[in-house]
Amino acid sequence: MKVCFVIESLFSYGGVQRVTAVIAKELAKTAEVTVLTFDRPDLQDTNMYGLNEAPINYEYISYPDVKGFKQKFCKAYSFLYRKLLPQTNLTSSLYAHSSFPSERRRRLIDRLNVCHYDAIIAVHAPIATRIAAIRSQLRCRNLIGWIHNSFEAMFTKGSWYAGTELEKYFVYQFRRLSHTVVLCHCDVAPYQLKYGFSPEVIYNPLTLVPGACSSGTSKKFLAVGRFSPRHKGFDLLIKAFAEFAETNKDWTLDIVGEGPEEELYRQLISTYQLEQRVCIHPFTSNIQAYYSNAQVYVLSSRWEGFGLVLVEAMAHGLPVVSSDLPTSREIMGDFGLYFPNGDIHALAKQLHKATKTDWEQKSAKALQIAKRFNIEIIIKQWQQIIKKTYGKG
Repeated sequence: MKVCFVIESLFSYGGVQRVTAVIAKELAKTAEVTVLTFDRPDLQDTNMYGLNEAPINYEYISYPDVKGFKQKFCKAYSFLYRKLLPQTNLTSSLYAHSSFPSERRRRLIDRLNVCHYDAIIAVHAPIATRIAAIRSQLRCRNLIGWIHNSFEAMFTKGSWYAGTELEKYFVYQFRRLSHTVVLCHCDVAPYQLKYGFSPEVIYNPLTLVPGACSSGTSKKFLAVGRFSPRHKGFDLLIKAFAEFAETNKDWTLDIVGEGPEEELYRQLISTYQLEQRVCIHPFTSNIQAYYSNAQVYVLSSRWEGFGLVLVEAMAHGLPVVSSDLPTSREIMGDFGLYFPNGDIHALAKQLHKATKTDWEQKSAKALQIAKRFNIEIIIKQWQQIIKKTYGKG
């Protein structure tokens, strides 16, 4: 069986990239796997995420420019759709054309039709809508959208991803796919309630081989993630740690990641005079060393599609302080020390509480929870959904 992943970027650091690599490598044991990516060829480092360990084919694609009157017309209609027009099936179909003009459609269609794939997996919501828009022109009839953001994160007003103005368009396109896969059961309800549409659920797997279990003695908090605008809430964490540090002189905080908000975090560290207590580290292929050396993991995200770092942290025996997100609750149940999303003072209080927890008891439960996300369990679900889709051919 031939399977193709279509992903904006695979050869860069990020949770979506890491989990896609793990699933692709595992599927490659029993299927012929291709990854079609928009990464530049010079960025394709197959050593990243151990991709060189599997027989995966890599293809590079770039879109042609859209010029002249057509570009202006497409932009004008897209603006009208987002701001003024009623969002019906007809106007949404027209928006699918204005936001994805024919020159770019043809480029993607041609690349995907070179090989007769049995299943195409579109990674992330924007790529899924593109694949849905060209469904009738693809040789492959088995199309899977793999949605990595929660409904709330994508469709609340002012969302970085789509917002309320594109909600109906995205869902309209998702319904055209053979399957739409979301990451948590809690994310199915809003699709069902608003649109009578039921995506399927497959959890993300643990994407790394755990290092040594934490000894629970380092007095270090750890947070890991990309420094993208607002998402991971590291600004909240630094402010909460500053409040925590007023009465605690022993614990430190390590933040591992890279991205556009790094300067903001460094300014906050300087403002609160935490240079000796808070350290920012770049992404590393040996992230296990940070988990093994931490004592408590902190997830301060404003939203999450899944929260893969929670599983990674628990696989190293770490207790977790987390934003009270539906995804975190689904992954950890009553295990986590939760605080209201965005509440700096409540986060500071939970940091204090974490330093006094029964660490050995928490660590043992963390390891137990993490076993639910072993790749052997998750890959069977992917194989089933691909075969089920394949059967529709």
